[in-house]
Amino acid sequence: MLNAIEEKTMVQFLGRFTAQPFRIRFSGNEYLVGEGNPTFTVDFKKPIPVSKLINSTSLALGEAYMDGDLEIEGDLYQALDHFLGQMDKFAVDENALKKLMFSSTSKKNQKIEVSSHYNIGNDFYELWLDKSMNYSCAYFRHDDDTLFQAQLNKTDYILRKLRLNEGMSLLDIGCGWGYLLIEAAKKYKVKGTGITLSTEQYNECQRRIKQEGVEDFVTVELMDYRDLVKPGKQYDRIVSVGMVEHVGRDNYQLFIDCVRDVLKDGGMFLLHFISALKEHPGDPWIKKYIFPGGVIPSLREIVSSLAEDQFHIIDVENLRLHYNKTLLYWLKNYNEHLDEVREVYSERFVRMWNLYLASCAATFHNGIIDLHQIIATKGINNELPLVRWY
Repeated sequence: MLNAIEEKTMVQFLGRFTAQPFRIRFSGNEYLVGEGNPTFTVDFKKPIPVSKLINSTSLALGEAYMDGDLEIEGDLYQALDHFLGQMDKFAVDENALKKLMFSSTSKKNQKIEVSSHYNIGNDFYELWLDKSMNYSCAYFRHDDDTLFQAQLNKTDYILRKLRLNEGMSLLDIGCGWGYLLIEAAKKYKVKGTGITLSTEQYNECQRRIKQEGVEDFVTVELMDYRDLVKPGKQYDRIVSVGMVEHVGRDNYQLFIDCVRDVLKDGGMFLLHFISALKEHPGDPWIKKYIFPGGVIPSLREIVSSLAEDQFHIIDVENLRLHYNKTLLYWLKNYNEHLDEVREVYSERFVRMWNLYLASCAATFHNGIIDLHQIIATKGINNELPLVRWY
């Protein structure tokens, strides 16, 4: 009797997602949602209490998938594209999830949160990233660009936007595995400094700097952005790619203040970040399992913070569909290396990352989130070209 009630309740709950036809299977019973031929099947091996679905739809369904209690027959990305295109029908109780949704933005806690994702292991990321080890949105100049070529395009695009000249100083806040700084040193002979909170990234950066022979040009430090002002150094150019998402809503202005304090007057700042149309605390499943403490800023929040510090915005570009394509490449690469992942990690971890990559691709496809690049100058800079496509 209990299972029958749970089955009926779950079918009613999922029946709200009618944008495309799909099938629900539960204990041998099948139900059609929407009109037409179903494009995929959601097969429940165990019931999910409706209280969990109401508390957080994404957390309830995500954990069920991770545990193997829910299977998708058909294309996982297509199924997620369907559900995430109807995010307004998801339920979430932010008060019940307050500790998860609004974690501490202290230095100590944010180092733990950032490290939990980026310190999984360089070997893991090497399985499915391209050889440049760029873990951010690529730039596809042509439809047939490989992922590696698109990441080269992205790096080159950012460096050209920054209008670098030999001898300039460049700071990369959240430098990842160091590819952008190394390319800047090799192509423009600039003095580059990178900071990261991840020991795995730091160690790989050091190795790559030596391998590429750019020790005289590039240094990397384990440092929180809030400590940038302590050395008293200022830079001609600052870039930050995919890092501000870890700062937290309470600290956006502080982050921009730190950039202002270490950027020379007239200097250029390029911020590459995932953005949202409006302010939102984030997704419970992503915050619990993938990016603890992560918050996606709205474009207007960042623009407002820049204005407070007298930054003049030169250009804003949206690369949303480039990130959708990047993630689909990562998802394909990841699935081609599942056996290697399973040698090291649990099946729950394997399914979790599959779900993460596919769901992120779907969120960009549906415009739930965007990818923006902002170029701004500290104060007035009248030396830049009059045309945008320099």
